[in-house]
Amino acid sequence: MKRKIKRTLWLRFDRVLAQNLMRQLAVLGVALLFALGLSYLFLAASNSQWEQFCEAENLNKWLLPLYLLLDSNALNNLYMGNDGTHVHGWMLIASSITFLIGAFIFNGVIIGIITNSIERRVANHQEGHIHYLKSGHYIIMGYDEMVPSFIAYIFEKDKNAYVLIMTSAEVADIREKLHKSFTEEQMRHIIINYGHRISTEDFKDIYLESAEHIYIVGNHKKSAHDAINVECVDSICRYLEDPKVKGHPDRIVCVFKDLDTYAAFKTSEIFKKVGNLGIEFIPYNFYTGWAKQVFVKREYKDFDYPGKTYSYPAVYGKGITPDDDKYVHLVFVGTTNFAVAFAMEAANVLHFPNYSEKGKKTKITFIDINADKEKEEFIIRNRHFFEIQPFYYYDVTTEDKDKKEKEGERDEYVIFKNKPPFLDVEFEFIKGNMFSKPIQDLIESWAKEHNESREAGKQYLSIFLALADQRQNFVMGMNMPDAVYDNGVPVFIRQDRSDNFVTNLRNADTKDNKKMTYAYVNEKDELIEKKRDARYAHIYPFGMNETAYTADNHSLKRAKLINYLYSTADYDTRKFQSILALDAMSPEQIWAEADKYWRELSVALKWSSLYNAYTMRTKLATLRAMRGLDITNKSRDYDTLSSEEIEVLAKVEHNRWNVEKLVMGFRKPHADEDKYEHEAFKKQLASNKKLFIHHDIRPYEDLDMVHKYDEEFAGYIPWIMKMSEEA
Repeated sequence: MKRKIKRTLWLRFDRVLAQNLMRQLAVLGVALLFALGLSYLFLAASNSQWEQFCEAENLNKWLLPLYLLLDSNALNNLYMGNDGTHVHGWMLIASSITFLIGAFIFNGVIIGIITNSIERRVANHQEGHIHYLKSGHYIIMGYDEMVPSFIAYIFEKDKNAYVLIMTSAEVADIREKLHKSFTEEQMRHIIINYGHRISTEDFKDIYLESAEHIYIVGNHKKSAHDAINVECVDSICRYLEDPKVKGHPDRIVCVFKDLDTYAAFKTSEIFKKVGNLGIEFIPYNFYTGWAKQVFVKREYKDFDYPGKTYSYPAVYGKGITPDDDKYVHLVFVGTTNFAVAFAMEAANVLHFPNYSEKGKKTKITFIDINADKEKEEFIIRNRHFFEIQPFYYYDVTTEDKDKKEKEGERDEYVIFKNKPPFLDVEFEFIKGNMFSKPIQDLIESWAKEHNESREAGKQYLSIFLALADQRQNFVMGMNMPDAVYDNGVPVFIRQDRSDNFVTNLRNADTKDNKKMTYAYVNEKDELIEKKRDARYAHIYPFGMNETAYTADNHSLKRAKLINYLYSTADYDTRKFQSILALDAMSPEQIWAEADKYWRELSVALKWSSLYNAYTMRTKLATLRAMRGLDITNKSRDYDTLSSEEIEVLAKVEHNRWNVEKLVMGFRKPHADEDKYEHEAFKKQLASNKKLFIHHDIRPYEDLDMVHKYDEEFAGYIPWIMKMSEEA
């Protein structure tokens, strides 16, 4: 029992000492009082004339023990005395004991406490236990290889910003990693604090409510990544809902690792409470984020040279007009998360007018040695898409020619067989090894059909090497069939961290618009010479961890304006507010109302507006091509659209909308649910939309007057572009 009490007392004592400087000084104060008490007892018990001595030396008798404890020269002064006499006897012994106690406490303990306190503060700083930032900072919760890209994005917007990283990982290791990516000046603006992103107690220390933005990143290597990030959002909401907490950040960006989790949140209201707090919630996925960089923003950053960016080529050449005879063809090697995410984003944003006029569909091909198995999961993930659109499957590993011929168009998932498929995107799955001759021959044949010019070739081909093994991607990218390089086919190579090698190879082959002279002799024995791009002039890296995050704020603004137009439309006449009425309003008023309507919008409709906004650049490319302009020429982007242009873009928009709704989980109604086939019950059947059954998933020409909205919207594209560019 005595041992247990003793251990408990020592544990409490050590905890007090380990807490902070004030508690250590408090212990010192208690020791001083105890020493003073002992000193009085020693002097009183010494039977010496210490009181008379104090009177003779003009010392207060109550201060003598304190004098002995504090002054390292006190004993010497007392020993000598003012008149040269000596302190002796028991008083000398009592004074010496008191002096030794004081020397131990103040010459040893105080110096030790001060030294230890300095060391402890340094250690606390290095371990992230000291909190400095109280307002106006940006918080990143968690740490993995993506975090530098978030920091770089913040510094790009505000080079003087302070970034606080809250993590439970080793702070010293993280600081060392960041030193590789940021300058000393930037590192002074990065504070790393130890903490847990689901602990509301830790939120108080980092002043979460006073932050500008919060980025919930987590760690991709953890299996429960998405679940913990969701729990983190819930914890933030609970913390901010406390009446004692004043204020809130403007925006929360939450990273989701799993594609299915990310897709589920596109139709779920699980984070509605975040919007109710007045916070803008933005989900982010690493793979789809990169897809948007390639297909929408069409650029990537050089992380080693801040501010330097490179452009991605348009996968649709110089723009597609209604009479273009070529189709867009994307080939993905592998069925990894990258390949699947890119394919789905492509299906959402790559829609062109030559489908309505020429029947040309965007074609997405997967090549994988396990394509027979991988296609099943892909199809089930997007079951409602494949209820309408057949897919194609080929097995090039078999020698059975009859089997190859039978493995063409597959419609076993199609349930709407009474009408031909009306979607402008189709999928193809090819089972085979990328390095095998049949696959190499197939790619070579596609490459020979590729040409950026609308007047030549049969397709706009792009190849994406998206295997998990970076080395395999690189080997494939460097050893494509000659026709790929000869015909300038864009080859996108997945890289883990740095883009340097791929970018430098391309830069070396494109420096000063370098062209190589290609010569051959024709049938008439004439020498023909022409200029051709160098071998690696069209290779591009993607998927680098440290340049992962980039916010497409222009698309977000356009999405808000799109929703604003629909929210303020006259649904009786199917008309938006007139351009004259909008021009009469101040931009501040429009944006304030747009933000208000956006906060009230359901998650599914927010994503619908966002995907519409993502296609703005593609639609502009079509407009520029129809007007005879170069794809980069912005000179007429704000011009009023002609009736022909409006009709073309209205059809493109509805084709896009069909695919968007299907891949988001909506389905086409069956005959007994279709309001178009049962006019008498039109109103009741239309309410099925709440159950993700949408009656307008059908060909453009089969719509009722709702198609007027597509036409109305097309006419407002110049206004949307102008407003979002000027904001």
